[in-house]
Amino acid sequence: MKGKQKKKTKTPGYIEGKGLRAFPHNIALDFRKNKLLYLMSLPIVIWFIIFCYVPMGGIMMAFEKFSPVKGLLGSSWIGLDNFVAFFQGPYFFRLMKNTVVLGVLDLIVGFPAPILFALLLNEISSKKFKKTVQTISYMPYFISSVVLCGLVMDFCASGGVLSNLVASVTNSDGRNLLGVSSYFRPIFILSNLWQGIGYGSIIYLASLSSVDQELYEAAVVDGANRMKQTLHITLPGIAPTIIIMLILRISTLLQVSSDKILLLYNPSIYNTADVINTYVYREGLQNYNYGLSAAVGLFNSLIATALLLITNRISAKCSDTSLF
Repeated sequence: MKGKQKKKTKTPGYIEGKGLRAFPHNIALDFRKNKLLYLMSLPIVIWFIIFCYVPMGGIMMAFEKFSPVKGLLGSSWIGLDNFVAFFQGPYFFRLMKNTVVLGVLDLIVGFPAPILFALLLNEISSKKFKKTVQTISYMPYFISSVVLCGLVMDFCASGGVLSNLVASVTNSDGRNLLGVSSYFRPIFILSNLWQGIGYGSIIYLASLSSVDQELYEAAVVDGANRMKQTLHITLPGIAPTIIIMLILRISTLLQVSSDKILLLYNPSIYNTADVINTYVYREGLQNYNYGLSAAVGLFNSLIATALLLITNRISAKCSDTSLF
C-alpha cells in the first residue's frame, strides 16, 4: 500500500490566491508570529536605511547647481547640464581611457592570479608549508593602504629598490618611477596583485575543498596525470565560483581603487593615472563643484550597473550559473 501523503501545514489566518490584496494581511500575520526575529533584525534595517538609502537623496545634486547654504531642496535645478559639462569637458576622454585601461589590466592580471595561486597551494602536500605560504600571502591585504602606498613610494623613489632595479635593466640613471607616466600602470597593477593575490585565493581554496575526491581516484585509475585532473576535474568543479566572481569583478571594472591612486599619483602623471573616481574627488572636495562630482559619480554607477546586468545575462545564457 502506498503511504499517505502528509498534508501541508498552513498558518492559521493565512490568505492564499488573493494577490496584492492579501499581501498586507499576510505580512501583518507573519510579523505577529515572528515578532522576535523582526525585532532582532531591526538594528540592521535601521543601519541600512541611515547609511545606504538616505544618502541616495544626494543623487539630486547631479541635476542641480548645488549650494551647501541652500541645500538639496533650495538649490537651483539645471537638469542635465552637469552631465553635458562632463561629456564635453577637456578631461572626459582621458578619464574614460585611463579608467578602462587600468580596469581591464587589473582584470586580466588580478583575476586569474588568485585562481592559479589556489591551484598551486592545493597541490602542496605538506600542511605546515602550505599554511606558512598562505599566512605570508595574506599579510599584504591587511596592511593599510596608506602604509602600502608609502612602501611603494619608497621602493620607487630615486635610489629605491625598484628604481635601482629598473636603472640596472634599462642602463639608465635611477629616478623616481612615480614621476614617469609610463611606469604608473605597471606599478599600480603589480601592487594590487601583491596585495590581493593571497586573500583573493581564500574563496577558491574553499571551493576546491568541496570537489569530490573520488573523481580524482577514478582519474588516477584511468591514467590521468595532474594536469589532466586539473583541467577535467578541478576547474569544472570550481567553475561556478569562478563565474560568480568574474561577474562581480566585471561589474566593478570602472570602480578602480581611487584611494591608492590618490596616494600614489601626482599632476605630472595625470595623463595615465587620472581616473573617474579621482576626478570626482578633486571636483567635489577640492574644487567644491558638488553638482558635477555627483553627476560623474552617478554616471560611473550607472555604467557599473549596466556591466553587472549584461555580464549576468550572458552568463545565464552561456552557463547555468548567474547571480539572479
